[in-house]
Amino acid sequence: MSAGSSAVRLKKELASLAETTERLSRLSRRSYQNPYSAVEWPATARPEDEWFSSPEYLSLYGTPEWEKLDDPGRKRLAFYEAVNFYSLNIHGEKGLMEGLAARLYRKDLLEISEYLHHFLDEENKHSIYFGGFCTRYAKVYRSRQLPVAEKPPREVDDLLFFVKTMVFEEIVDDYNWVQSRDPRLERIARFINHNHHFEESRHLIFGRQLVTALWRAYSPGWSAETQEDVRAYLEQFFIMTWREYYNPDVYVDAGFQDAWELAESAWSLPAQREHRRAVSAKCVEFLRGIGLLLKEPSDAF
Repeated sequence: MSAGSSAVRLKKELASLAETTERLSRLSRRSYQNPYSAVEWPATARPEDEWFSSPEYLSLYGTPEWEKLDDPGRKRLAFYEAVNFYSLNIHGEKGLMEGLAARLYRKDLLEISEYLHHFLDEENKHSIYFGGFCTRYAKVYRSRQLPVAEKPPREVDDLLFFVKTMVFEEIVDDYNWVQSRDPRLERIARFINHNHHFEESRHLIFGRQLVTALWRAYSPGWSAETQEDVRAYLEQFFIMTWREYYNPDVYVDAGFQDAWELAESAWSLPAQREHRRAVSAKCVEFLRGIGLLLKEPSDAF
């Protein structure tokens, strides 16, 4: 099919999002907040005395190493996994903000530009919270994600950008939802998770509808090979995203030996594989429902 026909389909699909983007923009304006005054930061963090992550969501939960830890050791691990979780969000949102800014007021995406402004603004605020925690009480862990060697054609690039954003945020939101409601967590940890979930709920509605619109607009004009390449890349993205939750740097800071071996053994543990599958289930079901995935990305689970 011609590029012109995909442009026509895209305009029609984006027009169908108008009511949603207007509603989400209203909600964003209504809940606008100043990240510099919305939270009172504790003077210090006490990693061995308080929980900063829900223990059941830790990467070593259910492993022999977990069973050997005393209570302060488990809380110390939970603290550094919180730092890693917030660091993942910092790196993810840096790329997200770059991608959103590059697409603002692009002629073929004008219908969604207003909400992209809110999206960008809210992601910047999230980074302030995540960065505020990491720089006050620990550090920002490095990202192990490698840049894409060769940029794909624009249609493919747009779809992959927004679907990767959606996958990353759906996984994160599950963690946010659980941890914002966990009374064991220290106050600032609950606040950060609650605040992020509150605003991400709008982003996820937008993300699912936009990914559906882009897939419906673009994929009919793609060859079977291009569609298969997109699916293969997306399956690998699930693996790359989840791998960063098993960070050897965390294990070093938490006091473990043989950090790389520990990361690999934890990744392969059946209980951890089932955890990743459960957290990803709704997202995978959605992607299979619209035909973007044809099967579960089993290598990630």
